[in-house]
Formats: sequence, C-alpha cells, structure tokens
Amino acid sequence: MHRDPADPSPILSATRGAADVAASPVRPACAGPRVHLVGAGPGAADLLTVRAARLLAQADIVLHDALVPAEILALAGHARIVAVGKRSGRPSSAQSFINKQLIDAARRYAVVVRLKGGDPMLFGRAQEEIDALVREGIAVEIVPGISAAFGAAASVQQSLTQRGVARSVMLLTPAVGKGETGHDWATPAVAADTAVLYMAGRQAGAIAAGLMAAGVAGSRAAVIVENATLGARERILVTCVSQLEAQAARLGDGPALILLGDVFANLQQRADIAAHLGLATHRVA
Repeated sequence: MHRDPADPSPILSATRGAADVAASPVRPACAGPRVHLVGAGPGAADLLTVRAARLLAQADIVLHDALVPAEILALAGHARIVAVGKRSGRPSSAQSFINKQLIDAARRYAVVVRLKGGDPMLFGRAQEEIDALVREGIAVEIVPGISAAFGAAASVQQSLTQRGVARSVMLLTPAVGKGETGHDWATPAVAADTAVLYMAGRQAGAIAAGLMAAGVAGSRAAVIVENATLGARERILVTCVSQLEAQAARLGDGPALILLGDVFANLQQRADIAAHLGLATHRVA
C-alpha cells in the first residue's frame, strides 16, 4: 500500500489504531502531578516514537519548542498548544518562565507534554526543567527521541562510525546562552574521529576559523545538513572546513548541523553514483 511518508497519521495507526492508542493510560490513576518531557525527533512526524505519539494524542496541554513542525503538533488533537520556543541567537522565552509554565500546567492539567526537538536530553535544557519540577514535587517522565545528528546521518546515508576510520563521535555546540561565557568546543571536536556540531549554521565562519586555529586542515571533509529528515525542505551540502562559511550562506532559515570527519570524504562521489543508478533518496549538493 502506498502512503505519503510525510503523512503523520500512520504513527497513530501503525500498531493498534488511533482509537486504541489514545485509550491507553499514560500513568497510574493514583499518580500526582506529572510532566512528560517528550522528544519530537529530528522533524519528520513519522519518526516519532509510539509512546510520544500516544502521549500527544492524550495530552491536555503541549508546551513545545520553536522547531517542532506543525505536522507533529497536529497529533495533539484536543490539547491546548503553547509555544515556549528557544532558538539560538533569537528572542525567546526565558528558561525561568518556561519552568513556571510547566509547574503551573502540571497542577492544572492531567496530561502535560513538554515537547522538545530531537531528544530532550541533548542540548534541550532538560535538566533545568527536571530540577525545577522535582523541587516542586512534580514527577517527570522522559520519552527519548531521535536526535538531529542521527537524522542527518540517515539522510546522507553515512554512518558516524566506521571500522578502521572512525571509532569516536563527539556531539557538541559552540553556541552559548545570553550572559554565558564562551567555551573550548574546538578541542573535543578535533580529538574525535567524527564530530557533529549543533546550532551551527549561523556560526559556520567562526566554526571554520576555530577548527583551523586548532590544527584542523582546511581540506577536512564536512557536511552541512539543514532541516534534517524534512523531505523537500532538507538541504545537504558536501564541503570542507575551509568552505563552511561560503556554503552556509546558501542555507535558509532552518536548523543546521555541521558534520566533520574522514567518514564523509567520499560522500559526494557516492551520492553521484547513487543518483546515476537511480538509487538516491536525498538530494546532495
């Protein structure tokens, strides 16, 4: 049976049907206030976990990140939808205000979902929210999601590890919050066989300069992935460290990662062969 891969409806029907999923209890009846920190995955609605889809179907309120697509929010059919997004370098809700909203929601609603892009436990300020909720006697459930690094690796069809080439992976970000001091992100990026830099698109020039200052060759293979897993909105740019800034200028407004390492050295050649054979599933530029 053919179906549109962007259609979110199969998420709720793939195992037992939407009605059965929505009817499943998400917590014991005797439980007190609770917040579910749910990973929305890298973007595509059908990459949500079954548990995430079930919670969205049952949610009374969903407080979501800025990068969560409308297709995923649509799964919370009867919930109140509240945007509490934070995007690097842009005006956004203060974390203390988000914490208070979560506490208030937990005391008012039965099923509270805090929906975070990717996996909630990676670059999502989850610990600040967990600690704030626990201090108020509110239980927390964590529902993992697919992080953008793995969505991007799937899109470019290149494993982040490879026997004889890459045995270590570093996930990091050069981004810092308002009022925070800078940190040494380049040293761990250089030390790893493969590095994935989050929130990197707008800082591509500074990233390239930092890497080369730390001893990385300008010719080292790199890939920029914008809107990973989001079909026609996704962009994959195969490049090298010295050309990161120039290539990043081609990006749109979506979230972007930079992937570095020798595993990407032959990516363009393999993509060209796949396209020639009619096997390409993603456009690589």
